[in-house]
Amino acid sequence: MEVTMKKNDKEITVYPKGRLDTLTAPQLEDMLKPEYEVVQKLIIDLSELEYISSAGLRVLLAARQKMEGKEGMIIKNVSEEVMDVFEITGFTDILDFE
Repeated sequence: MEVTMKKNDKEITVYPKGRLDTLTAPQLEDMLKPEYEVVQKLIIDLSELEYISSAGLRVLLAARQKMEGKEGMIIKNVSEEVMDVFEITGFTDILDFE
């Protein structure tokens, strides 16, 4: 998985590309950890994400919890295949999508 991050003052947009699974989820988690202290809004653009596993879902859930009390977290540009995973697991009721 390849991850690009773009910061704009107190907002960060994260662009994971490829597969967010057991092998790659720790990489995304490690990249996000230092950002929780400085950003107010987290945007996760999944336009280039091909697959997400339960490990990837866990990272997104943890990120949402870290952003509580701030401007929050938004997930956008989700492919149909990845959105199916969010719907089947009930994450569409937990996370904010745009």
